[in-house]
Amino acid sequence: MTTGEADDDGGEATPAVADGFEPDPERVTLLREVADEIRGDSSERDQLANILYRTSDLYDESEETSPEVIVRNVKYILEVGERGGLER
Repeated sequence: MTTGEADDDGGEATPAVADGFEPDPERVTLLREVADEIRGDSSERDQLANILYRTSDLYDESEETSPEVIVRNVKYILEVGERGGLER
């Protein structure tokens, strides 16, 4: 099923899940808790936390993403860090 399609009983559809990444609320929670613990006083820690949050989206049924999109986002996160932040 893809986003926008009705489910079998006529209700609203849930977002499509990337192939092989079924919704897993426990995994989402774990990844986001680890990200929160890692986040700290350095840009590298913040980058890693952002990557973990973005990765958790693969397992969040309210998010529609794919590994390819996440890889692009991670590259962007790292590029921004190399430039010294969004303000530069």
